This record gives sequence, structure tokens and C-alpha cells, in this order.
Amino acid sequence: MTRFGLFMMWLMHFLPLPILALFGRMLGMLLYYFARDRRRVARTNLQRCFPKLDDEELESLVKRHFMAFGRSFLEHCLLWWSSKERIRKLVRIEGIEHWEKVADRPVIWFAPHFVGLDMGGIRLSCDYPGVSVYSHQKNKRFDAMLRHGRSRFGTSTLLSRQQGLRPVVRAMKKNLPFYYLPDMDFGIRDGSFVPFFGVQAATVHGMSRLASMTDAAVVPCVTRQLPGGQGYVMTFYPAWENYPTEDLEADARRMNAFIEERVLEMPEQYFWLHKRFKTRPEGEASFYA
Repeated sequence: MTRFGLFMMWLMHFLPLPILALFGRMLGMLLYYFARDRRRVARTNLQRCFPKLDDEELESLVKRHFMAFGRSFLEHCLLWWSSKERIRKLVRIEGIEHWEKVADRPVIWFAPHFVGLDMGGIRLSCDYPGVSVYSHQKNKRFDAMLRHGRSRFGTSTLLSRQQGLRPVVRAMKKNLPFYYLPDMDFGIRDGSFVPFFGVQAATVHGMSRLASMTDAAVVPCVTRQLPGGQGYVMTFYPAWENYPTEDLEADARRMNAFIEERVLEMPEQYFWLHKRFKTRPEGEASFYA
């Protein structure tokens, strides 16, 4: 079944982007209706983060998220099989001067989990060497396809999350920017509970610690999905000043606050299908039970 699905995606990479985008939104609506557990997760996350939404507004946002997710998933076919030239046209880069100003030192490209995340990462790999970390997928064929897509241009060093941070540090010391995705619930072992839209969220201190270890500049980069067949735009933001600090929780709050600002600009595009509030403070019941 996976092989057939990948074959269909390969065929779709020949389609014009507006048609592919339409099929992606249709796929998203199918997922909305049939992936009941993920729909419940997205709805729970959005209820917690936007409690003032009424039922109709909430459900509309959930549907828009599924359509944005379905579109980005299907458009991976372009990342996996299209030429560099087409990918460059698919994803426009803005604000790259913010990275170039600090490119003479180690850099963390801070990339929050928006649906265009892979679009931005693979677009960068067309032209710039870097290092990133990935999590193994349960499906071996899909796992291999993801690794192929992220490393197919030969400029990226791709490491498994299970390898830990040491290989990342070594790569960064060779002046390879690290495309870092720290905004998921990885538990509380290397983090703390800090607010995310007013909800206590387990937030890792990895970015702060890594920046301190390597004297790296943190340059946020966010990829936005544009309407219809317009593709994506990846925006670099100015390098953070006075970061990291000695206060790990304050650094984590700064990270979450930046993500909140971007979410408010495009709330349907953040990755709400993840159980962002899975880890709860002691004694607090699960949101997803």
C-alpha cells in the first residue's frame, strides 16, 4: 500500500502547482473526516489555545488546518522528485540578509513546526550546506523517502535524533547551520513547563543549551504556505540579541512567545495534529483522554 501511495505521489509531481494544491486540500478534508483521533487532537489543542472561539469558528479553523496539512503533505512529491529549479520557484526566500550578517559564526536556524517546515528546509538545501535532525518513521519505505528528500542534493548532513547532540555540535563547529525544530512535547527531562498561549507546555531547553555550548546565533526562519498555486515563502528574522541567558525558563518563554506571534499570523498552519500538551504537571489530568 505504501509503495502504491508513493507511486501515485511520483505521478503527481508532474502536475501544475494549482492543481496539486487543490488535490492536497481535498486530501486534507478526507483526513478530517476519517482521521478521527487526529481531528480530536487538533480540536483539543485549538480549544486550549483559543478558548474564545465559538464552536463554528473552532471547527472552521480545524478544517482549514487539515486542508493546509493535506496540501503540504501532497506537495512533498515536489520536494522528493522535482528539480532544484522547480523547488527554487516553489519556495521564495526573504530576509536572508539576517543570516548572512552572522554567518561567520555557528548559527541555529530556528524553524518552528508550521506545515511548510520541510519546504523551507529542502529549499535551503538546494543552495546552502547545513545540518538537521530527523526522527525515524515506523514505516520503513516512508522513512527512506523522507531521508532521501531531505538529503537528495548532497548539501545537508542528516542525523538521527537517537544520535544525540554531539554530532550536531561537531557539525556546527564546522560552520554548518543547524536547522532546529525544538517546539514539540519531548517530555520534561530537559525542559520546564512554560506558557504557550497561556497553557503550561513542556518546553525543551535544547536551543538555549546548544547556543551556549557553541556560541551560536539564533536566527528564526518560518515557512508560510501561500494561497492556491503560489507556493511558499520562507522568512528569516533578525538574529536574537541577548540570547541565550542564564535563565533557561526565560529563554524557553521567549521561544514560545515568538511562535505565538507567528501562529497568530497564520493559525491554520501550525502543526496542531501533534499532542503539544501531552506532558502535564504532576496531578493534572491529560487533555487527550
